[in-house]
Amino acid sequence: MSNYQSAIEAVQAIKAKAGSSWDPINPESIARMRTQNRFKTGLEIAQYTADIMRSDMAAFDEDKTKYTQSLGCWHGFVGQQKMISIKKHFDGKTDRRYLYLSGWMVAALRSEFGPLPDQSMHEKTSVASLVAELYTFLRQADARELGGLFRELDAARAADDSAKAADIQYQIDNHVTHVVPIVADIDAGFGNAEATYLMAKQMIEAGACALQIENQVADEKQCGHQDGKVTVPHADFHAKIRALRHAFLELGIDNGIIVARTDSEGAGLTKEIAVVKEPGDSGDIYNSYLDVEEIDVADMGEGDVCFNRDGKLVRPKRLPSGLYQFRQGTGHERCVFDCIGALNAGADLLWIETAIPTVHEIAGMMNDVRKVHPDAKLVYNNSPSFNWTLNFRQQAFDAMVEAGKDVSAYNRDNLMSAEYDETELSAIADERTRTFQADTAREANVFHHLITLPTYHTTALSVDNLAKEYFGEQGMLGYVKNVQREEIRQGIACVKHQNMSGSDMGDDHKEYFAGENALKAGGAKNTSNQFN
Repeated sequence: MSNYQSAIEAVQAIKAKAGSSWDPINPESIARMRTQNRFKTGLEIAQYTADIMRSDMAAFDEDKTKYTQSLGCWHGFVGQQKMISIKKHFDGKTDRRYLYLSGWMVAALRSEFGPLPDQSMHEKTSVASLVAELYTFLRQADARELGGLFRELDAARAADDSAKAADIQYQIDNHVTHVVPIVADIDAGFGNAEATYLMAKQMIEAGACALQIENQVADEKQCGHQDGKVTVPHADFHAKIRALRHAFLELGIDNGIIVARTDSEGAGLTKEIAVVKEPGDSGDIYNSYLDVEEIDVADMGEGDVCFNRDGKLVRPKRLPSGLYQFRQGTGHERCVFDCIGALNAGADLLWIETAIPTVHEIAGMMNDVRKVHPDAKLVYNNSPSFNWTLNFRQQAFDAMVEAGKDVSAYNRDNLMSAEYDETELSAIADERTRTFQADTAREANVFHHLITLPTYHTTALSVDNLAKEYFGEQGMLGYVKNVQREEIRQGIACVKHQNMSGSDMGDDHKEYFAGENALKAGGAKNTSNQFN
């Protein structure tokens, strides 16, 4: 028996006990509403999606072609339309396709202070609020899609088409939800470990099954692709990782996922010297990367900070800001050290920010990590901060030089030029870009590929194109030709925006509540019928 039929029978049993006052209540209407509201709480979503993500991680360990992907979404509607599109184009399935929630986009687009840089200055609760909003829109997508199936079922029954009715009932009983895992950015924790724990609880309660945290100083946090990043000693970062785990376990999401991000590849600064309890511990190793100079006691200045290294007195180089700097060229080694330490502290996945997207650089660091943790898996940011065209054309150029090919037709410093778009070099670069995710999954154990800010950029591009046409000579044709006509021809669901906003579901409810007295919006005079 299907869950749908079980729900009908359950309501029938309740109705039988309630007496005649419940006569107008149709058990099938309640069953439909229950089916459309599969998830009642954010914790139900967090558990459901954590199970999915853990299953995907296990599948990836067996088959490196089964990597996962996501796009950053800055509004519930954006996430909803993305998942509707995925179901439309990929046989109604959502397998291995997630959502990413970017702290950058929250800061730039969702802060009550207005647009802000990615420096954790936005309201702490904004991220949890966006998690809840995304899942509200995904659940509404479920309800809308099922509502359409219910109306088709009624039509098939009215036409005495039992075969059609059986097919639609099968689709209802086997409906694939739009609800998928969200990897949510908790930045550097918005404060100390206690603040991290409190924020994690809010995000998990909103539905997040995977939290991404970085090893920067919370009050000095910078975007991972900007300069001026300041990392913290491992003891501080590991306390925050444990705070996340405590939050998951307290809320009963025992298999919640922690993504530990290191910014050490591009971070040359630290705010504090690590505490060393014994030679060779993590604090001692962290301090070994500091840029220091050996001095005598007599050379110490007023207020100097010095420490013992191998029996010698050394003074770390300190900037006017009070920050200490690491030795040049230690980024790779520090990243590997960070990753191993984070996994030891309980992280499930790693995230390494790199300066450019190169397969061999990512693989090089992960190969060193996997000497200690063979199953270590990476989340990689396919960032819009990279100039992908230029980077991969330069990589293709260098590969052609190494292969002894003639590159005299190309200027390596100007490879972004459109004059190269139809060249052999461009074709090689584009193919490397196309296969980048599969290549790094295979060679660097990248389990999850995400693009942090794609919908920020697509929104800007589409609005620019619309404004140029609509306010120019094209006038209304600028909208009709380039937007509405394409929506109709490509089958974009929100061309019927009233339906997308829930109008038809509202009509269903009116009929449930008021029967034949219902005043419905979806009648013959509804102009949305022009899009049927």
